[in-house]
Amino acid sequence: MTDRLSTLARIVTEATQNAPALAARLSDSGIAPADLAEPGTLERLPVLAKTELMELQSGNSPFGGHLSVPLQEVAHLYASPGPIFEPVLRGHEAHGFDRMFRAGGLGPGDVALNTWSYHLVPAGLLFDAGARATGATVVPSGPGRTELQVNLIETLGVTAFLGSTAYFEKVANAFASTHGATKDRWPVRRAFLGGEPGDWMAKRRRLEREHGVTTHSAYGTADLGLVGFEADGQPGYLCHEERLVQICDPDTGVPLSEGMPGQVVVTTLARGWPMIRFGTGDMARALEIGADGFVTRMSGIEGRVGDGVKVREIFVYATHARALSRSLGGGSEARIRISREGGSDHITLELSGPARPEEEILDAFQRITRLRADTVIRCDRHTISEPLEDNREF
Repeated sequence: MTDRLSTLARIVTEATQNAPALAARLSDSGIAPADLAEPGTLERLPVLAKTELMELQSGNSPFGGHLSVPLQEVAHLYASPGPIFEPVLRGHEAHGFDRMFRAGGLGPGDVALNTWSYHLVPAGLLFDAGARATGATVVPSGPGRTELQVNLIETLGVTAFLGSTAYFEKVANAFASTHGATKDRWPVRRAFLGGEPGDWMAKRRRLEREHGVTTHSAYGTADLGLVGFEADGQPGYLCHEERLVQICDPDTGVPLSEGMPGQVVVTTLARGWPMIRFGTGDMARALEIGADGFVTRMSGIEGRVGDGVKVREIFVYATHARALSRSLGGGSEARIRISREGGSDHITLELSGPARPEEEILDAFQRITRLRADTVIRCDRHTISEPLEDNREF
């Protein structure tokens, strides 16, 4: 039990010398860094919600007092909607995602089409570095331009697709519409996909049957890197050995037993940007708990806690609606409504206050969230209640 906890104590001892916010969290809980080597000490530290990290960064930009190494040790700086900044240190660009690709059989000779965005958000570069670490060749296509993606698959002999489940299906259907079918007609054999709400596993099995591929996935976040990955044909995700994973009561932060639903709370064994008792906002269950008390295998994601809503693989928060109101000014008030139309996420912006050109509203929302809204509706102020509403049914 003590090996990983000893590593944690050493990393945090070093980090607190240069990361005042982390030092303050420990001090406020009466914990010295060396105490973390003792079983049970970590659980005394309150869970840090992502919204709290956003507030810390807002008040002490850009890292909120959590970066514990000089900037020259940082390889990439991501700026996710929130805004929130996430550094990745040199030599760790894959952030653990190579484990997912190796477990999925990717390797030398494979050509991987990476349709994740490379612009500021982490997915594109993390998947790129993880795939290249296996010896695969990566085509950094990014999202969109579906006809070009189809051409790249055929011309370059793409064997692996990297991207969201919805976009994989869109590209596969576009290939089938021009070639009559995908199965046995295209070179793609593996698809590494992002998760979706609802019965995602059933959808994956259908995609495998229709398109002649095997599908693979992992669970991770921009702040933590890879947390767990599919392996050994077993259910759920095998947890990365450098992530201390707990499934905790969302209200108390107390770790729960196997099979009980709770929030995924992760502590990383990573110098430079250690996330300690970080609450992801995702709900899951522990399928297996190791002798040291930490989760070794977790279920897939079963829901959310807090006000973050995942839309087209990007989180949207109630604070984004308030930011949109401030951006438009003049007493404007905004609400973001998420629905599901034709199998895709649909974003509606409801606004009261002075009239603004629709394109100005759409541009302001895209600057804040990196997402393009679909519809803008004018309404009376008294009809706007909650700033963020998720009406999707899966």
